[in-house]
Amino acid sequence: MTSDRRFVLDTNVVMSAVLLPQSLARQAFDQAHKRGILLLSTATAQELDAVIQRPKFDRYAPLEHRLRFLTTFILAATLITTTETVTDCRGANDNKFLELAVSGRATCIVSGDNDLLALHPFRGIPILTPRQLLDQVAGW
Repeated sequence: MTSDRRFVLDTNVVMSAVLLPQSLARQAFDQAHKRGILLLSTATAQELDAVIQRPKFDRYAPLEHRLRFLTTFILAATLITTTETVTDCRGANDNKFLELAVSGRATCIVSGDNDLLALHPFRGIPILTPRQLLDQVAGW
């Protein structure tokens, strides 16, 4: 069952979800997928594709498993065309998540990245850790 809640998941959350199936990040990923719409942009998908293929993650999960997860995520997500350039994050590489959230009218951004978390809230959009998201969905 999905609602009109719209979630942007940072690459670090998605990677933790795929590599650590018992993690808070995986629980947050599953709850976001179950309770709303996962948002994705070309830029965030490209970053995730590049990161998920890094050989250093082979010891946690085989590449085939990671790519299957990525494919499932992409097929489940709604692709958003970003319409605004954002340069507010001190980690310039993270601006793409803010652009996606603004353009996709996100309910929240879920991240473990301190550069993003320091901006909470960003233009009225909460930036939550996986734990904070799980605490919040418990009240929905």
